[in-house]
Amino acid sequence: MDRIIALIDASPYGESVCDHAAWVAQKTGFGVDLLHVVAHRPGAGAPLDLTGNLTLGARSRLMESLARHDEESAKLARERGRVLVDAARARLESAGLSGVQARLRTGDLLEAVREVEDGARVLILGKRGEHADFARLHLGSNLERVVRAAHRPVLVAARAFTTPQRALIAFDTGRSVAKAIDHIAKGRLFAGMTLHLLHAGEESTQVRSALEAAAEKLRAAGHSVETAIEPGEPEAVIAAHVGEAGADVLVMGAYGHSRIRNLIIGSTTTQMIRACKVPVLLFRPDTQE
Repeated sequence: MDRIIALIDASPYGESVCDHAAWVAQKTGFGVDLLHVVAHRPGAGAPLDLTGNLTLGARSRLMESLARHDEESAKLARERGRVLVDAARARLESAGLSGVQARLRTGDLLEAVREVEDGARVLILGKRGEHADFARLHLGSNLERVVRAAHRPVLVAARAFTTPQRALIAFDTGRSVAKAIDHIAKGRLFAGMTLHLLHAGEESTQVRSALEAAAEKLRAAGHSVETAIEPGEPEAVIAAHVGEAGADVLVMGAYGHSRIRNLIIGSTTTQMIRACKVPVLLFRPDTQE
């Protein structure tokens, strides 16, 4: 327990993931585990069609060549993974951390995450993986898979790291945001930071009461808290306040604000991760402490 799991790949977010992990570790005292997962058949495309006009001998030779190719590819991918985690560990150690553990797995990313999640307090990964379409601002497919499956808070690292001083909490009355408030009130990660609680939408007695109760809970834990309720579309209101408040990190529920709950992690959540240049800390309703 009390470990940070940092998912490492060869994307431009790799160094930033390390820097975010170092920040969390220095604030909380948690240890860091680096995890790199090698796909079972790296670089494998669509299966070759061997049903055509191939003689039995030719087909056997081709299968043997493919097997050797797969074996060599797997070996190179694991060696590449070792280089990645070694470089990540060196970056963390240069930041003053000790006891950094490196985990190299072969197989499915989610299976690897499930193996280590019980001992984790937070998962950290980049906004986009090495195969994401940066030009079209697509999010990495593994990001949605991890957020959907993880039962721990997930910190989505921004492209570049800046030590957070102010945090914006996208507030609603859902259970996922309640988890976030509890986590912040009980934990050390946000100690010393100014917190902004923002509800995007129409004001009501229920919303105002819940917002003030959350603010009081955070103030009782020693935080400086500001509150606001702003009408408008959550995507636009939250994005504008991130800039206006000078927020260095955005906290939100993975399913909050969404009017279309059949989407994987919520349309507002997805839009915020895509649009904001600050790290985003996500909580699900069943997030575990």
